Amino acid sequence: MKNASSSPKPRKDAKSLDKLVYKLDEVSRLTRVDAGTLESWENEFPFLNSGRTGSGQKFFRQQDVAIIRRIRELVETKTLTMAGIKRRIEEEFGLTRTNPVHPEKMRKALTSVRDGLQEIVSSLERGRKKR
Repeated sequence: MKNASSSPKPRKDAKSLDKLVYKLDEVSRLTRVDAGTLESWENEFPFLNSGRTGSGQKFFRQQDVAIIRRIRELVETKTLTMAGIKRRIEEEFGLTRTNPVHPEKMRKALTSVRDGLQEIVSSLERGRKKR
């Protein structure tokens, strides 16, 4: 017979319920933010990314839940604009902003990739005709 004191029983408090991912309804309940607001925040804040299961259910990571809680706190204080909240969250969570690429530079890069792919297709077609 095992001694009951040698292995503690798992507790069902908030700490023991930490999970890697949370369903949309769980996030909504934990953060007290409705699903519609979460969706609009996903559009507003590029670093807030939900995933989808194979069946199409939306889920969030632990970091997303923490970010949502912080966004809610900042929104409730009404001291920052949405842009200010975005900068604050990026700063607090160590999220890096991507520097925007000039459209002309992007166009040149994409044109170069397209041309390279067209050359590959042409060489494959020539190789097929020789056979």
